Amino acid sequence: MRLILLICLTMLAFAANSLLTRAGVVAGADPMQFAVLRVVAGAVTLCGLVALRGRNAGGGFQLFAVQRVFGALALVTYLIGFSLAYRVLDAGLGALILFGVVQMGLFGYALARRQPVSIFRWSGMGLAMVGLAWLVWPVPAAAGETVVRVDLWGGCMMAVAGLAWAAYTVNGQGARDPLGASAGNFAWAAVGMLPVLVLVPSGAMPLIGALSAIASGAIASGLGYALWFKVLPQIQTTTAGIAQLSVPVLALVLGAVLLGEVPDVRAMLAASVVIAGIGVAMIPSRARA
Repeated sequence: MRLILLICLTMLAFAANSLLTRAGVVAGADPMQFAVLRVVAGAVTLCGLVALRGRNAGGGFQLFAVQRVFGALALVTYLIGFSLAYRVLDAGLGALILFGVVQMGLFGYALARRQPVSIFRWSGMGLAMVGLAWLVWPVPAAAGETVVRVDLWGGCMMAVAGLAWAAYTVNGQGARDPLGASAGNFAWAAVGMLPVLVLVPSGAMPLIGALSAIASGAIASGLGYALWFKVLPQIQTTTAGIAQLSVPVLALVLGAVLLGEVPDVRAMLAASVVIAGIGVAMIPSRARA
């Protein structure tokens, strides 16, 4: 029960990232400025927590571990693609593309590592992917019908972010000290993101954009990712992928309530199919999967 609660809290944090990023970019924040402020806020928060707890309580910042460099590269790629995509994608739609790609990436990794996958997880993954495809598939315009189209640039950027996040998730499965590992990842990512400021237009970020970036970095990303690294060693790779498919549904619902991005009937039905797929995938199997 405790593990399930931790997974649910982590998924809420992931959904919050979609909402905060979309809100900040819509408010006028430059996507690159937003990404830089987000990762810096996360790095400051996590490094501060590691410093406060002391070395005796954990493994320190782990700045020079190979996993931290790989994690930072994956994190930077994810942050850039994620922020650029939300310039044109709604919160819920962006999350659906992101975690659909994450799901495929993690299942591909599991198969490459010859990890056993039960029939329930195969079936659940397939059903959830059908729901995602249904949502993003263009439909002919008809009288009174809302046509769901995905901006090609935004969709590609979110797909890149999804592959990067899948890599970040795999990297976190071996984390013995989730807080220290996350702090190291964010510290290196912050250093790697600073040169991006040279490439973005100068100018003040809107207050709402700045607050959204700080909240996303310090709370939803920093603390949320540390919590995810705590969960990952306790679950299978495929379980990690399937659990994250709940995030788009949360983002759709919260986006409608908080951002006024009300989904149409097709989006709600597609989200229901995704939820059904997650339910099927979570059915226990006699064989470990």
